[in-house]
Amino acid sequence: MIEANGHNGQIIFDGDHVTITRKGLLGRMSVGKGDKRWHISQISSIQWKPAGPLVNGFIQLSASGGNERRSKFGSQTTSAAGDENSVLFTKKQQADFETLRAAIDTAIAQQHAGPAVAASSVADEITKLAGLREQGLISDEEFEAQKRRLLEG
Repeated sequence: MIEANGHNGQIIFDGDHVTITRKGLLGRMSVGKGDKRWHISQISSIQWKPAGPLVNGFIQLSASGGNERRSKFGSQTTSAAGDENSVLFTKKQQADFETLRAAIDTAIAQQHAGPAVAASSVADEITKLAGLREQGLISDEEFEAQKRRLLEG
C-alpha cells in the first residue's frame, strides 16, 4: 500500500484501487470532505505538475469518459485546488507523490497489457520501467523507487 499525504488531501493506492481522501479544514474548503475511489482500470491518465520553491505541485487523475476542465496558462495549480480528482502537494511532500505516480503508472500499463504482464519476471518489469524512463514518462527517481520495490517484493 502506498500513501501520499498532500496539502489538500491524501491518496492511497492498494494495488487495485486509488482513493482520494479529504479531511480537515483545507480539504473541506477546497473540494469538500469525503472519499473518491477508482479501480485502477478506470484511470485513463495522470496529469503531473512538480512543486516549485514557491508554488505547490499537483497530481490529477483522469477517468475514462471524464470531462476535464482545461486551465488557463499560469493557473493550473489554482484550478487543481478546486478539482475533486486532484491533490496539491508541497516540495517537501513531492517524493511520496512521485513514488505513488510511478506505481499507478505501472498498474495502468499492466491493465492495458493484459494477463501476460502479471506473469512476467522481475527483470521484465525492470526492463519495462527502464523503457518508460527512456521515453521520459518517469524520472530517474521514480525508476529507482519502483526498481527497489520490485527487488524487495
